[in-house]
Amino acid sequence: MSDTHSLLRHVPVPLFAAVMGLGGLSLAWRRAALVWDLPSWPWHILFGVTVVVFLLVAGAYLAKLIRHPDAVRADVTHPIRMAFVPTITISLLLLATGFSDIAPDIARVMWWIGAVGHLVATFYVISSWFGRDDINRDTMTPAWLIPIVGNVVTPLAAPAVGNLELAWFSFGIGVIFWLGLWPMLLNRVLVHDNPLPTKLTPTIAIFLAPPSVIALSWQQLTGHLADPVGVILHAAAVFFALLLLSQVPRLVRLPFSLPILAYTFPVATVATVTVAMAGATGSGFHAALAVIALAAATGIVLGAVVRVAWGTVRGEVLVAE
Repeated sequence: MSDTHSLLRHVPVPLFAAVMGLGGLSLAWRRAALVWDLPSWPWHILFGVTVVVFLLVAGAYLAKLIRHPDAVRADVTHPIRMAFVPTITISLLLLATGFSDIAPDIARVMWWIGAVGHLVATFYVISSWFGRDDINRDTMTPAWLIPIVGNVVTPLAAPAVGNLELAWFSFGIGVIFWLGLWPMLLNRVLVHDNPLPTKLTPTIAIFLAPPSVIALSWQQLTGHLADPVGVILHAAAVFFALLLLSQVPRLVRLPFSLPILAYTFPVATVATVTVAMAGATGSGFHAALAVIALAAATGIVLGAVVRVAWGTVRGEVLVAE
């Protein structure tokens, strides 16, 4: 029993990134089914796995909260880990988006909890950045985009099961703070006098997510994707994906650590927006690019999640930071 309690203390909040990655991949396959008239079973299976993983991770983290509230408090207040706490509310928003087609009543509850909860989490994290002396260049990582990205996830299910006024409100917050943080975080990773810790290097993939999700939400809110706004955002997402691809020789040499989950949601969002762009433009070029992006995202997401699951079994995940 004491061993179990010890393991619970070390359940890491970034595990919710696995839910985000799998949820994002299921939504990519859902979009592919709509655009190319594919069978729905791939996204249904992926979404079912997402729900199971969410229940496992949420159950473990709830047990951590009950047994070790001080450890959860440490996550919420830690200058680096606090940016990962909003992965919980983003997971709820992605589940709401998936359930909007198959269980709208469940989706509606999840959307409201996720949307309001994420606004609260965003306010808490950003106000902490404003007021704490221990928030500095050393603690700044691309994971700072996580609270921001969540706000632009909110509109994805809003037309079906949510509220458009709240969706636009969250969207505005996400876009403005993304534009504000983007140059700061680019400076952090492009100027090497104070490099990211090796363990956190995979978080550079998070740069892919904001333009991708903003474009998808723009389509949900306005009905347009192949307009100048959507085209520019999609171009930025694809270019960031190419930049990440150029770093693969360096990234594959990194030792295993939980932040490999940082690859999963961003690549899934690039696949989703590229499939959506193929549907919006009817372009053969976009269709070919979308097939490549969807195949790559599927391999990366499933590979990373399986590696983390294997690492958990081997005792490499539920350990002290």
